[in-house]
Amino acid sequence: MKNEKPDPSYIDIDQIKPVTTFAADTDFDGELHFTSPLKIDGKFKGKIVTKGFLEIGSEAHIEGEIIAGSVKLGGTLRGNIHADQKVELLKSAKLYGNIKTTKLKIADGVLFEGHCEMIS
Repeated sequence: MKNEKPDPSYIDIDQIKPVTTFAADTDFDGELHFTSPLKIDGKFKGKIVTKGFLEIGSEAHIEGEIIAGSVKLGGTLRGNIHADQKVELLKSAKLYGNIKTTKLKIADGVLFEGHCEMIS
């Protein structure tokens, strides 16, 4: 049996822990850039840009564009996601917009109104 190396492009977003959390009472408008894993539980309107990981909690409401490495969506997003590595839509997710990503995981019960483009 050959000793197989793990795929270096594989991202297990269940193992990523956010370093910073925008609490449920947070309301942010503007453009947000960050590098460390971030979780949003509040409201956000604008553009989010990161090469890292973004988690959107089940009570969060986001309106705008997301450009990220990986995104885990549990709340409501009205806008598009472009993720270079992976997008995961949890059962509580509501997405009104388009997805462009290399890997996509969609749970049962997701509300998704939009298009998906798989990129390599």
